[in-house]
Amino acid sequence: MSSTLADEIRKRLGDLSPAERKVARVLLAGYPAAVFETVATIADRASVSAPTVLRCASRLGFKGFPDLQAALRAELDARTASPITLYAHSGPSQSGTPEESGTPEEGQASNPELRAALSLVQQAVSQTFDEIAPREFDDAVQLLSDPRRRVHVAGGRFTHLLAQYLGLHLTQFRDQVQVLPDRDVERTSFLTQLARRDVTVLFDYRRYEPDKTVIAELARERGGKVIVFTDPWLSPAAAHADVVLTTQVTSGSPYDSLTPALALVESLVGAVLERIGDKGHERMKLSESVARRTGLI
Repeated sequence: MSSTLADEIRKRLGDLSPAERKVARVLLAGYPAAVFETVATIADRASVSAPTVLRCASRLGFKGFPDLQAALRAELDARTASPITLYAHSGPSQSGTPEESGTPEEGQASNPELRAALSLVQQAVSQTFDEIAPREFDDAVQLLSDPRRRVHVAGGRFTHLLAQYLGLHLTQFRDQVQVLPDRDVERTSFLTQLARRDVTVLFDYRRYEPDKTVIAELARERGGKVIVFTDPWLSPAAAHADVVLTTQVTSGSPYDSLTPALALVESLVGAVLERIGDKGHERMKLSESVARRTGLI
């Protein structure tokens, strides 16, 4: 899935009549709950007639309003999917037999399962990079390269690995970078200190974790900036973000792939280091010197 129902509505706004656009804006303003309201309620909120609501659904590419609601239900089911439910829907990966897969070209994996996995990973990474808005990426680079800002990084059950990976790289060439502590007392102290010049980077992929949304809310309440890495279905934390970096999660197993996210993190690290320039290089040399002196390398 490359886009949500909300994305599709936004893309088609230009195709709608002025009255139909009022309906679309009501749906987007209260998304996703507003989509499940009755036609009469939506019409009242948009100050249009009930037939206009039905026409809007049709112009958006659906057979009727119930069809639009069904699409959202499927999207919400996908957002909350677990490895168990994904396995139940798809079963074991079907990569094909060697006869079905053909003869691999030179340099390609000879195992059919590996070739299938490679194809999925390449497609997911390519789609991720194609769909990242250049402005969003540049804004993230600008925020993370600003020496006046502190950077805080947090992830989830699996994505804490991505958060640590990003944090470890940033600490090598800039100051004031911290990964969210694990212990409750330290975490509370950490969140209490969020301030206006802070940048909070969150990784939140399905099944989304409520604390990431709360952290995003706290950061914004204190006047700070928020960057959210998430999947195409969008973490609730994205509603409080200044920058949203969406990555594909397609894989050949019941587990979502974080390879596209890792590739994007590495691209972001490279761009931030380039933006910081000589000061970043000097910080890296200083870190290397201290590490050698203390016997860490």
